[in-house]
Amino acid sequence: MPDGLIAVSMFPVLFGLIFLGIPVSFSLIGTAFLFGIAAFGDSLGGVLYDRVFGVANSPVLAAVPLFIFMGAMLERSAIAEKLFDAMQLWLGRLPGGLAVATIAMSAIFAAATGIIGAVEAVIGMMAIPAMMRLNYDRGLISGTICAGGSLGTIIPPSIVVIIYASIAELSIGELFAGIIIPGGLMVAFFLAYVIIRATLRPQDGPPVPREIIDIPFGEKIWRTLTALLPAVALITSVLGAILAGIASPTEAASVGAIGAIVLTMLYREFSWSLMVSSLSKTLSITAMVMLIVVGGTSFSSVFLVLGGNTLINDIVQYLELGQYATVGLFLFIVFLLGFVLDWVTVVLICVPLFLPILKAFNVDQIWFAVMMMIVIQTAYLTPPMAPAIFYLRTIAPKEITYAQMYRGVMPFVMLEILVLIVVGLFPAAATYLPSQLTGF
Repeated sequence: MPDGLIAVSMFPVLFGLIFLGIPVSFSLIGTAFLFGIAAFGDSLGGVLYDRVFGVANSPVLAAVPLFIFMGAMLERSAIAEKLFDAMQLWLGRLPGGLAVATIAMSAIFAAATGIIGAVEAVIGMMAIPAMMRLNYDRGLISGTICAGGSLGTIIPPSIVVIIYASIAELSIGELFAGIIIPGGLMVAFFLAYVIIRATLRPQDGPPVPREIIDIPFGEKIWRTLTALLPAVALITSVLGAILAGIASPTEAASVGAIGAIVLTMLYREFSWSLMVSSLSKTLSITAMVMLIVVGGTSFSSVFLVLGGNTLINDIVQYLELGQYATVGLFLFIVFLLGFVLDWVTVVLICVPLFLPILKAFNVDQIWFAVMMMIVIQTAYLTPPMAPAIFYLRTIAPKEITYAQMYRGVMPFVMLEILVLIVVGLFPAAATYLPSQLTGF
């Protein structure tokens, strides 16, 4: 069998192991080990050890557990509840006010955690009961929670961006800057859709009753300042230090982790049980991510050695694809893989394979990376394999059916595709801020 075909056969084996219920990380490592014997023989053990050592020794990846800890501390305290209450006070009177507040809250919390599932779970547990009490359309409830949770991919400090930067050897600060405009555009589209829909169909998203949010102006200002300013200050200090080049991502993440502890103390939410719980979650998520990173790098390395990259290059040349058609093909592959694999695995498999070809076409690396983030986020939402739906099912009441969830997320999927089209047609949406904000 030609080498290229041997490399391609790694994917059916990988998917077969995953469908058998074997964790993705072990499926990746097992597949890499099985096919690696053919590529490296007796030296396979040393090669895999080098991969593990490379991951453990990566200075970029050192920021991952710190950002996860920051998000875990904020998630387990009452900070999210206070933020949601503040958003509800100001946005509740709008058509679809609770859904609008939920998306705004999701954007802020995504910037504070960088973890996709955490945003959806925390926001959903607060917003779903409130929207159910006001008889919101269940599809709108589902779509709002899932779309808000997906913002953890496209709003810094996204963990997926850190992983991507480490694999592609790009500046994390530049990638963070690159996703700011698309992320803001996506939030704006989400908010506009909810408001327009609730205006045209008030029964889908009624405003919050005045008696709930009519409180003295002074109290409203105080509750807003105490809930919003500390969180915004933490986010701004962390991201601002990275974007301005004042601190490395790891240093800024350290500031964020300490800041999260200080915030819980200021809100009088700190306890040793909270600390232990946050550290436990940080350890488990970091171990999961790093094990997938090891598996993904091992898988892609074996795939490349077996001729996988040459095969992809031959296919592109055979199809006579130009620059933009090649970019479109690669994004479509990412979208398909996103149905089956988690975002870390997709990045680890695809980036090493795509980069040599993209560089040969002189494709801007930041532009492609931002579009890949959007595609990963879209795959996260798109039925029937949408991970967002499975997250929602664990926290949603039984009254919300899968059919309602699927119908609810589709308008938001279309909006994400619209953002992808905007970035594709206007690359400056992704490349302008990196050229302006980094290197100070």
